[in-house]
Amino acid sequence: MKKLVVIGANDFQNQLILKAKSLGYETHVFAWADGAVGEKTADYFYPISIVEKDQILEKCREIKPDGVCSIASDLAAITVDYVSENLGLPCNSTKTTPIRTNKYAMREAMKKAGVATPGFIKVTTDPETWKIDDLKFPLIVKPTDRSGSRGITKIFEKSELKDAVEYATKDSFEKSAIIEEFIDGDEYSCECISQNGEHHFLAFTKKYTTGSPNFIETGHAEPSDLSPELQEKIKPMIFKALDALDIKNSASHSEFKVDKSGNFGIIEIGGRMGGDCIGSDLVELSTGYDFVKMVIDVAAGNKLDFTKTRTPEKVAIKFVFTKEDLDECNKFAKEHPERIIRISEMETENFGKTTDSGSRIGYYIYKREGE
Repeated sequence: MKKLVVIGANDFQNQLILKAKSLGYETHVFAWADGAVGEKTADYFYPISIVEKDQILEKCREIKPDGVCSIASDLAAITVDYVSENLGLPCNSTKTTPIRTNKYAMREAMKKAGVATPGFIKVTTDPETWKIDDLKFPLIVKPTDRSGSRGITKIFEKSELKDAVEYATKDSFEKSAIIEEFIDGDEYSCECISQNGEHHFLAFTKKYTTGSPNFIETGHAEPSDLSPELQEKIKPMIFKALDALDIKNSASHSEFKVDKSGNFGIIEIGGRMGGDCIGSDLVELSTGYDFVKMVIDVAAGNKLDFTKTRTPEKVAIKFVFTKEDLDECNKFAKEHPERIIRISEMETENFGKTTDSGSRIGYYIYKREGE
């Protein structure tokens, strides 16, 4: 039987586990034992933290998997590439892992490749590193090595810098932050799959956030409202950035903004699927392309299949932050049950405690009929 190793066991990874099982793979899942859904759905579960690369590799030498993969996690992607490379399986090179997982190194690589970038610097808690005189306000301060809207602050003057840097570095694994000029406009992302260095565009996503100061994502919609002309201008820029980051064998999630004049700029890129059910659900629902299967096929060295599995629809995901949001979700589900695709479990004990994407209450995915 074919075997697939999955790094991570949360709700997003569970979509990958279930897809692999439906394709006939025996699933071997690694994650910290905290009761996540993947512990139950996996054929074999190993209570090893996703950051313990060598322990996972040692076990994988016994398992002899056909592929190693993960979705929607920068941290898991590091382990995926490390284990895959050591097993001789398709992956992105570990030599260039830092430029895909560190926001400062990413900016440096894109700038070197000629991809337009805002002004930026790297700082620590040492005020001597806060040399922002050449940067134009407003500024965004965020951890160099985290995702999920953690540690982000938009600032408008120097007096706000100290608190923002402390907030960002507290969430950073390497205790560093990147300060960069704010890119104005509406936020979007581009979802792609790459195999052997060839990039394939799948979808554009419209993104909604809480806005300043923390920009926690409140929802996403596919297809986006970008014009066909603008889409064709943006795709080459995204592909150039993917080359700069040495993304050759994985999904990718490229976040960018477009202003009212049609100017656009890249925020950051992940060498993995977009989280928040963008890759695991919205892409297939809105395009018909089985994105999760594509991730598995790349990991296992199978030729990509672009056969559409379903009729594309307009879809969206909304995240629940408050009791009022939950009431709205329940009302919508009662009045339009035919438009509900999935409702997550709701962590109601988090009411009033949402500080980043990971502490939201839950979500629901629905069809955007009549919009």
